[in-house]
Amino acid sequence: MRTGDLEEFRGFAEARLPHLRRTAYLMCGDWHHAEDITQTALTKLYAVWGGRRRIRNLEAYAHRVLTRACVDHMRRRWRREQPASELPDRAEHAADQALGLQVRAALEELPPRQRAVVVLRYWADLDIPATAAALGCTSGTVKSHTARALARLRCLLGDEKGSEVFGEPAASAQPADQTRQTRRKATIR
Repeated sequence: MRTGDLEEFRGFAEARLPHLRRTAYLMCGDWHHAEDITQTALTKLYAVWGGRRRIRNLEAYAHRVLTRACVDHMRRRWRREQPASELPDRAEHAADQALGLQVRAALEELPPRQRAVVVLRYWADLDIPATAAALGCTSGTVKSHTARALARLRCLLGDEKGSEVFGEPAASAQPADQTRQTRRKATIR
């Protein structure tokens, strides 16, 4: 690799490292594993850095590499650690912290691909085509994973908290005569 390429990679890695690490954390739920996953993703990105001009969207490609590294990491059999019941104190609002912990716990209940879709769509704020590019799948797959993941998260968090987190009206705000199936269709759209 040329010296200029090395400096460009170093600049990219330093600028994107905090975001990639937080994204990895939301996907896996553990800071230590997130560090490992981010390091693996940056190593793989470094290996192809010389040919980066062929990559249309470097940011989406970095998310794709990170997501694949996370899914690979989650599939390993040796990873059977249980998270600690208490997290260290942080200087945050208690209500926000409690809701954040509940959302993270609910995210851990999702399958890796659904979790990746939710994190990329709602945390990394990628649109559907960019998420599809990052995951190497179709837009329809992203939409179906999103719908299933959000339905599962609403179930895990309850309608009130799920609506608060995802900014959608609670099911209780809908007319009482609406059937469950109609309500589900309305929330998917």
